[in-house]
Amino acid sequence: MIVVRFPTIPKFVFHQSKKFVVSYQQIRPGGFNVLPPVIKNLIIINGLVLLAQYTSGAWGSEKALTDFFALHSIQSDLFKPHQFITHLFMHGDFFHFLFNMFALWMFGNMLENLWGSKRFLTFYILCGLGAAVIHLGWLFYEMQPLMSELSSYKSSPSPSGFMSFFDQNGLTRIFDRQQLQAFADTWSNDLSNQAYVDQSIVYAQQGADVMLNTPTVGASGAVFGCLAAFGYLFPNTLIYIYFFFPIKAKWFVILYAAAELWMGVRNSGGSVAHFAHLGGALIGFLLVWYWNKKNRRTFY
Repeated sequence: MIVVRFPTIPKFVFHQSKKFVVSYQQIRPGGFNVLPPVIKNLIIINGLVLLAQYTSGAWGSEKALTDFFALHSIQSDLFKPHQFITHLFMHGDFFHFLFNMFALWMFGNMLENLWGSKRFLTFYILCGLGAAVIHLGWLFYEMQPLMSELSSYKSSPSPSGFMSFFDQNGLTRIFDRQQLQAFADTWSNDLSNQAYVDQSIVYAQQGADVMLNTPTVGASGAVFGCLAAFGYLFPNTLIYIYFFFPIKAKWFVILYAAAELWMGVRNSGGSVAHFAHLGGALIGFLLVWYWNKKNRRTFY
């Protein structure tokens, strides 16, 4: 659990020193809005999409919804350009949705109150897009050994090569190894049978497709952009972890990013898109840094 203690903020918006300070009266003409419109509508839209996901699951069409709207590797047949946007509004389960929306509200409400709705929405979407691009780039890099081994196997299939392909790429965690071994053993006793060769290639392609077609969903990349922006603009704001452990926002962001990088490299191929988180944080930081450097009032 993370709780933010908002700072007492001085009275002017920009200074030639490029330090950021702003009063609550100057954040918005009508005062500070606890639930500003873009964040409110993002929470509503994400909630409705989650409901649609659960409803489609009850009707047996959740896979079709995920295949079409979730983000897929550019090497996958399921990849579509619109997924760069649509995956931002889908979540894996209720707790994934709850954590992201809570973090969006906690770190994003100060940003939207400061920037206004149009700029905040632009920032949010750009962070989400940047996170998706960096995530897909990392996926492409991760999948290269698999695709290379698949190509090599197709050019020279054999029972031993068949098992090696599944073992070395961790596919026996998904497919029943005993059944695969039984197929390879049967094939070994009838090496001249082309049907076994053809079927082994089909199995190998199916194994690769399972990895390539793994969907990515969630607003985490965009939310991490908000977190990075918050840490940059309000570096000394205290964040209370589990209500008891205070840490300044700048150190929280740095430590969180370092942890994401470590987990992303260490747990390559895991179920969490660590490089999407890092990508969103990087884009968020660069946007706010550039804007603050140029003393710009808008991103649009």
